[in-house]
Amino acid sequence: MPSKRYKKLPEKTKDLKAEAIEKLLSEVKKNCTTKFDEFLDLSFQINNKQKKSEVNIRTVVNLPGGTGKKVKVAVVCEDSKSQEAKDAGADIVGSDEFIEKIKSGELNFEKLICTPGMMIKLSKLGKVLGPKGLMPNPKLGSVSENIKEAVTNAKSGQVEIRNDKDGNIGVSIGKKSFHDDQLLKNFHAILDALEKEKSNNTLKGDLIKNTFVTSSMGVSYKVKLGKSI
Repeated sequence: MPSKRYKKLPEKTKDLKAEAIEKLLSEVKKNCTTKFDEFLDLSFQINNKQKKSEVNIRTVVNLPGGTGKKVKVAVVCEDSKSQEAKDAGADIVGSDEFIEKIKSGELNFEKLICTPGMMIKLSKLGKVLGPKGLMPNPKLGSVSENIKEAVTNAKSGQVEIRNDKDGNIGVSIGKKSFHDDQLLKNFHAILDALEKEKSNNTLKGDLIKNTFVTSSMGVSYKVKLGKSI
């Protein structure tokens, strides 16, 4: 049952004409009436059903304006690289002993980074890490010899973009407290990443069918993109 707060928000905003993100930010922020600093989230519906194959998007993008989130990063690496990981700001660092903890279900982290040399051992834990989306992936920069860069990216504003089986992508562009310029930079960084993914996939027509923006506890608005992707 909707709360009194929610009932005061505008109704049927999804039925309104699509507007540019620059115009919608003020409306979405106006609807952030909770006591906490709400996130502003994008929801994309992509054209993933193709005749020959489905389009699957999975990539990462570094948001120039940051995410506003504190990410707990764990690193599995050789002992010789452990200090580098700690210096870079990793919250948990370990090798074989840490892998055994992960194997037993100890997953008290949100991002896992691994060196190529340790990936052989970690790859056996697919059933533990896979369902949680925590398995390191070279394409996503989480399997790397450059531990410092990988940890810094994970901590400073890197987000993963992936679609579900129905072609939906959800990603945050920041918080209500962010300046509009920060939010817009993040928005365009995500569009650039999706445009790049479109060029890497063979598909007919546009990749994105619909785009919506909302706040954590608000209502959504349809976004008009400045270009076709």
